[in-house]
Parts: sequence; C-alpha cells; structure tokens
Amino acid sequence: MTEPDPNTTTGQTRQENADAPQATEVVLTERAARRVAKILAGEPEGTALRISVEGGGCSGFQYRYDLVQDGREEDDLVLEGEGAIVLIDPFSLPFLEGSEIDFVDDLMGQSFQIRNPNAASSCGCGTSFAV
Repeated sequence: MTEPDPNTTTGQTRQENADAPQATEVVLTERAARRVAKILAGEPEGTALRISVEGGGCSGFQYRYDLVQDGREEDDLVLEGEGAIVLIDPFSLPFLEGSEIDFVDDLMGQSFQIRNPNAASSCGCGTSFAV
C-alpha cells in the first residue's frame, strides 16, 4: 500500500444528496495551495479561486481561473489547504476528474498547470486541451 503524498491536498465535494454523483478526486499540490493562499491574502474575506472548463482555445476546451467573492455554490467541489480555497463547478468536474493542479516557477515563467489524464492533447501554452 502506498503512503499518501504529504505535499498534496485532495478535495472532496460537500454534497449531502445521496442521489448526487460520487465525489471525484482532484489534487491540489502544496505548491499550488501556497500560491493560491498568497493571492487570496490580498483579497477581501470570502474570496476563492474558481477553476472551470469552457469551450474555446486552440484545442477545443480551455481552463479558466477567476477570483470570486462569496461565489461558493452547494454543488461545487471545494479544495482547501494551506489557507487556499479552490472551487470547481459540477459542469467542469468531469473534465478535471483525476487531475493534479500545480504551480510551477521555472525558466519559462510562473503559472498554474493542470496535469489532466482526460486530455487527449493540449496546446503548447498548457491552457487548452482536447478530450
């Protein structure tokens, strides 16, 4: 049996409806959580980072990152850790199932990156993908 990675935070849905779809694991790395917390520290109380998937981009779908204040919905997947709050809506969740959200700081720059096992292909910028 493998030990859980202490550098990741796993989100679980806050749904209490027994008929609702089962929770899907999405992982927020410790690096990403720290970066989100740093961003949220300069925002009003109740602000969260919403990650969603929408049509567009050069590969068909694209990730969208928005700071939302008091934007938590009952059926959102909520990822919390290190002072970070990340929300994912139920429409986007099937596209992000099994994904890892990370923050990378390298020679190419700083960015959030989503390692998505559902993406059949993605563009060079890493913000759009195809399924």
